[in-house]
Amino acid sequence: MPTDTLLDRFLQGLEPLAPVAVWAHGSLAGGDYQEGRSDLDLIAVLDRPVTARTAWRLGLLHARLRAETLAEQLHCTYLSPDSVADSARRHPTWAHGQLFKRPVTPVTRRELHTFGRVLYGESPGAVLPPVSDTELAGFVVRDQRDFWRPAVRRSELWRQDAWVDLGLLTFARATVTMRDGDLISKRQARAELRGLGAPGEVVGDIERRRYGNPVPPAADWTVRRGELTRSYLGPAIDTLVASYS
Repeated sequence: MPTDTLLDRFLQGLEPLAPVAVWAHGSLAGGDYQEGRSDLDLIAVLDRPVTARTAWRLGLLHARLRAETLAEQLHCTYLSPDSVADSARRHPTWAHGQLFKRPVTPVTRRELHTFGRVLYGESPGAVLPPVSDTELAGFVVRDQRDFWRPAVRRSELWRQDAWVDLGLLTFARATVTMRDGDLISKRQARAELRGLGAPGEVVGDIERRRYGNPVPPAADWTVRRGELTRSYLGPAIDTLVASYS
């Protein structure tokens, strides 16, 4: 499989940087991975902090992988043993063809503890501190309130497939986490959306694009889909936040 070939090449290229562990989370770990459609979400723990020279070497590693099938979908955040405990700290991350910094959120940390896939070295439980239910719930509510709710007001975003998919699926996953304390996959979230009253046309569109044979959407449908999503998601997020704040 191209995915296995890419992961093997990535791990080989990472060896000179002395990784302590490499883990997969997201779809690849949760059983919802669709080759060619899903991202490869990885976390690598190196044995020392990432310096400017280390960052240069990481950029070179990812540049060398560009010829590999699926390389654009490989995203990896780099931690070190001295920085793993802080869920708010921003860590060097390679994604979308560039190196930047972002945190490893409580949701990702809980995923790693619950069903993270070990690709190399230590298990998440041996390196990452556990995530309490209070910390997880607090992050989920803040993410819906402070990131997704303001984004709903920006109509241009919701003409893009990624925003429609992630906005609705993240809301469904957030609802289940707050209601039941569980983390669910994107496939499970898609099924959950119907029970949460999401627009059936939009849920069907997500299903076709993620799991069927997608075709480029017509411009008028893209606009209508965005409006349907925004009309549903804004009040839905408000209700969720009010219920659990």
